[in-house]
Amino acid sequence: MSDYPKDLRYLDTHEYVRLEGDMATIGITAFAVDQLGDIVFLELPEVEDSVSKGEGFGSIESVKAVEDLKSPVTGTVVERNEAMIDAPENVAEDPYGEGWLLKVRVSDSSEVDKAMSAKQYSALVEGE
Repeated sequence: MSDYPKDLRYLDTHEYVRLEGDMATIGITAFAVDQLGDIVFLELPEVEDSVSKGEGFGSIESVKAVEDLKSPVTGTVVERNEAMIDAPENVAEDPYGEGWLLKVRVSDSSEVDKAMSAKQYSALVEGE
């Protein structure tokens, strides 16, 4: 289970962030997908909504649980993955690619520096 992309940063709440310039792509990790099981519903903010680092921005629901989604950055939503809202079960197929959730224009890209590396995240989840 230790195959986490090294170009991403991770939260202990199992979200990831990929930062490219001032644009952050946010999603949930393969570990989270595995823990949730069959995903049945996804709630995400609207484009132009603000998100704040460490704050909830939506929820993901499976047959087992409903989990809040936490933002790894502060900024403004520029895109949300409508395909995943329409078919949330598809998040599981490619969580780091097609299964992304939000794209956010970040107000402070240094916030990402506080997130975990792939190695740190792998150690966290393999210890659970």
